[in-house]
Amino acid sequence: MIILGIDPGSRITGYGIIVKEGNRLIHVDNGAIFTDADKDFSLRLQRIYRGLTEVIERYHPDAVALENIFFAKNVQSALKLGQARGAAIVAGVNAGLPVFEYSALQVKQAVVGHGKSAKVQVQQMLKVLLNLPEVAQEDASDALAVAVCHAHSHQLNALRRQLS
Repeated sequence: MIILGIDPGSRITGYGIIVKEGNRLIHVDNGAIFTDADKDFSLRLQRIYRGLTEVIERYHPDAVALENIFFAKNVQSALKLGQARGAAIVAGVNAGLPVFEYSALQVKQAVVGHGKSAKVQVQQMLKVLLNLPEVAQEDASDALAVAVCHAHSHQLNALRRQLS
């Protein structure tokens, strides 16, 4: 199973691609889509959508996973983050992919085993779990963490969908 993890942001959207083969997790790629803060916000959303669409076309994932919003510094930030998440979700849905969402607590627990882990702990554990040569860029690392969370959770999600 190929999983695309996404850490949506209005300025930087991270992505991470992993493959789950049995109990093994294999790192394929990670990176970030940068938007120009000087451009109109609608053009920034378009850049996020197009960038993720290119990633989907390149790697043909089986599923998309992203983190739920858990807090924002202010209402305006929350709205922009929500719109960036919407662009990411639409990129997945338009490609015919199932989209899954996880809380920050679930992501940290899946990667480190503790929901209150520091970001540095998550990054170091991802380096070990995915045999990365170095710690990934922050947004890409967050996206990889979401992908790992989905890799550990997808069977439970499939069961939930069958029961509903």
